[in-house]
Amino acid sequence: MPLISIFFGIRVTMYYDDHNPPHFHAEYSEYKILVDIVKGRVIRGAFPSRQLKFVLAWAEIHKDELMQNWELAKDDSPLNKIAPLM
Repeated sequence: MPLISIFFGIRVTMYYDDHNPPHFHAEYSEYKILVDIVKGRVIRGAFPSRQLKFVLAWAEIHKDELMQNWELAKDDSPLNKIAPLM
């Protein structure tokens, strides 16, 4: 599972040839979530409140880049790194 970004101890990844809706995976410590790229909401899992706010803000800022990576992943092409939240 390619790592596309890491910030504040949060790892953001995306699977190749994953199921719809377009989403990414995020991990923080023992917490894991799947985030819908288009709707900007958690599909599954849980995160501490502060880290969840970071992930959702980052996802909104980088929505276009995330969708580009989703399309690349569908084609089994290399994914682009996305700038971390600063």
